[in-house]
Parts: sequence; structure tokens; C-alpha cells
Amino acid sequence: MIPELRDLFNQRFTAERYVALLELLGARCGAEVEFRVAETPIFVSQSVLAEMAKAGVELARSLMADPDYLIAARKAIPQGYCVASETTHPHFLTADFALVRNENDNLEPRLVEIQAFPSVFGYQAVLNAVYREIFDLPGSLGEYLSGLDEASYWELLARTVLGGKNPENVALIDVDPRHQKTRPDFEITAKKLGIAVVDIQRIEPAGNKLYYRNTSGRIVPIHRIYNRAIADELISRNVHLQFDLTHPWDVEWAGHPNWYFLISKFSLPWLSRPLAGFKVVPPAAFLGDFLAGPGRAALAASGVLLPAATGPQTVYGELLLKPLFSFAGKGIEFDPTQKQLEAIAAGSRDNYLVQQRMRFEPTIETPHGLTQAEIRILYLWPDGGTLTPALSLVRLGRGKMMGVDQNRNQEWVGASAAFYPRERAGS
Repeated sequence: MIPELRDLFNQRFTAERYVALLELLGARCGAEVEFRVAETPIFVSQSVLAEMAKAGVELARSLMADPDYLIAARKAIPQGYCVASETTHPHFLTADFALVRNENDNLEPRLVEIQAFPSVFGYQAVLNAVYREIFDLPGSLGEYLSGLDEASYWELLARTVLGGKNPENVALIDVDPRHQKTRPDFEITAKKLGIAVVDIQRIEPAGNKLYYRNTSGRIVPIHRIYNRAIADELISRNVHLQFDLTHPWDVEWAGHPNWYFLISKFSLPWLSRPLAGFKVVPPAAFLGDFLAGPGRAALAASGVLLPAATGPQTVYGELLLKPLFSFAGKGIEFDPTQKQLEAIAAGSRDNYLVQQRMRFEPTIETPHGLTQAEIRILYLWPDGGTLTPALSLVRLGRGKMMGVDQNRNQEWVGASAAFYPRERAGS
């Protein structure tokens, strides 16, 4: 998106450098990177990233200040997954943005999703460093946000995860973490912060406390949990835990599980209401409201082109069907038909939404043609601190779906990073 930097990178790129990138990344991660890594980072203006970062903060704060929204969102938490000792704010937030053409033919960001859940904070910092090293990127390019550098970024991440606790008593938890695709991030984070990676199924309760066993088999009390376990996966895999999530255990949460539901795709119909005033959010409606009529009328009033017919074969080419609490793009349907929408049981329709489809603008020049970028802003919010945009990550793709899983058989697509020319003070 910055032509001179794009052209220079493309001219200097070699297949040998890309192989070296993958080898060094694997060595730094200490685990196999199973998802596709793009051959290139993107080069974007600092002001574009700042605009996205600011939007995410405004959206999150508006949701947290809306008691009616929070009451409604809390009702969406599945039975048995409303966890005790909820924190006053999420510790982690991600906001995904597309770049689209507006009515004036200018590029501007649109929100894809917002989620109060951790992302690959450790892995992304390493990926950025490896891109910089292998491709000898200019030192004038920045990558961290909010005035952070590598040292202060890791300090902020450590403060958010550890919360002042002894690292030995902090556990990063997930379901079968050794076989998750995010394992490289787990390994990097564990090594950098000195914490343990623990299978949530192996956490042992005793009295009012929770414990894990270290590599030597010694039982260790858990004082704080860095939660990477997704309720959707716990439910779909029918995972049975040794402890009751709803019990008020003597433990702190870094990334309290309830926030996964409270700031999520559930918020999109609320944020896209005209009264909310957020142009960055595309129109959306809960599926039940859409099929009942009011949601359909609201989308049409927002300018979404909808077919007049509503027969079984009617195709909604301007809509996406999304399950509310899936992860990594699972369950998204493009061009849904009326029959598909109505096939979802009435009692389950509040777990889905329909959203105006965004046409990602291809902006990245590659040897395989123009490529699209989805930019995610990663936020950290430590105890006693503020919601801080810290870093970005990028997904490159040329298909309908931007996830790394959906672009595995192409080149110059996949997980990537964003670098920006640092703007001089006063410029």
C-alpha cells in the first residue's frame, strides 16, 4: 500500500530468503508452524493503523458502557460456562479490519470482528522480528503501536499476563495445547515469561484452589490463569474438566472467559445500529430478527441490497451468515439462501447473525497478482492500566475467506505482518 516500499521488497525477494524465513521462524518458535506464512509483510501508513486502533478502543468502550448490551450479551453465555470472579475489564482484545472502497472510491477500514480474547501476542512479535532480519528491512520502519518498542511491548505483555504473580504460579491453559496450531505462540510466551503451558483437562482442584503438575511431576498451585481455552471448543469436543468453571476458585484470570462472550460477534448488530454512530461497522442483524422481519428492514434501511423475493432458493449475495461464537472463520456461509437460513432451528437462531458482506480491496502487489489484506489490531489491558493498542497482525488472501487455513494452497498469502514508516514528530 506504500508503492515504493512494495516495489523495493518485490525486487529484492528471493525464494531462498523465504526458505530462510521459515527455517529461522521455526527455530525461534521451538515448535512447528503448521499454518501458512506469507512470503511478504505489508507496508502501510502509520495513520491507517492508528485509525483502526482508535476505532477498536471506541467500539470496546461503547459496549462496556452500555448496560442494556451487557445484560443481553451475558444471556448468551452457555449454561455452565459463566465463570465466577469476572474481571472489571478484558485483559485482551482483538479487532479485525478490512480495507474497502467507499462511495468516493477511497480506501477506508471496516470492522470484520471484535473479540475480547487473546491472540498470538508472542508469535507475532517473533514473526515481525524474523521478517525484519531475513529481508533486512529498514530501521526507519516501525511495527509496534502506542509508542511501544520491543522491550516495552514484552514488558506490557508480561504485566498483563502475570499480574504481579510469580511466573511459576501462572498457567497458560488450553485444550490439548501440544496439538493446537497456536502452539508456537504458547512455546514463545512460556519461554519469554517463564510460565507453564497446561492442558485445561489436567488442572486439579483441591479445597478452593487449583493446581497443575510441572514437568517433574511436582504439584504447583495456580494463582493466575492465562486463558486460551475457547468455550466453543470445550463444548464441541465435549471436554470434561476436573473442576467446575462456575465455582469461585481462589484464582485470578488473565483474559476472563466471560469476556469472550461479552465482546464478540454478538456485539455487531448493536454496534451497527444507526444510533450507535459507528460508520466503521457494517450493518448486521441477528438471524431470528432478520427472518422475523425487523432485522431485514433494518438492513435494507442501512443500504444493504436485498432481493425482493423470499422463496427457498432466494440467494442473499450481499450477506454473510455467521455463528456468533465460532473461531477462525468456522461456520461462515457466503451467499446464504433463504432455505439455509430457515433450516436453522428457531431456538438456535439467536446464535447466528447475518452481516453485510464486505469486498476486501486487493491492495498488495505480488508476483501472483493483487492480494487482499485483513489487519488485526492486538490490544493489551493490564490490571491498573489502560486499553492499549500494542501490535498488529495481518492475513493475506485472494479468496472469499481470509483465514490462513483457507489460503493454504496458494503463494504470497497467509499469516503476515504490518510495517509502517515512522512519522516524524510534528509532521
